Amino acid sequence: MVNYQPALLDATFAALSDATRRGILARLATGEASVTELAKPYDMSLPAVSKHLRVLESAGLVARSKDGRVHRCRLEAAPLKSAADWIEHYRRFWEAQLDSLQRFLETSTEREHQPWSKHNKKRRR
Repeated sequence: MVNYQPALLDATFAALSDATRRGILARLATGEASVTELAKPYDMSLPAVSKHLRVLESAGLVARSKDGRVHRCRLEAAPLKSAADWIEHYRRFWEAQLDSLQRFLETSTEREHQPWSKHNKKRRR
């Protein structure tokens, strides 16, 4: 298995656990945006959006820069790659398990459809 940094992986999945933060990341995937632009689709205050951004920043998913009075954010995708690699490892595991189950079920079904062999032994009295 690939070596993962548990703390970074935990922070990534924790950040992704919230729909607002996933929405912010989806918006940033299209390009850099200001905090005000990121807050527009949500019915919440700028400080509330800033709290979400701090979670994303601490997970390494967002980088923030200041341009005068405007805070601009951009997506940092490296932690997402680590999370995707971790998920891929377990996807391959489960696919192998399911393939094994499928083979078992197919051979079990084939055995069920085979006729019973007739016994040629005579009965003892």
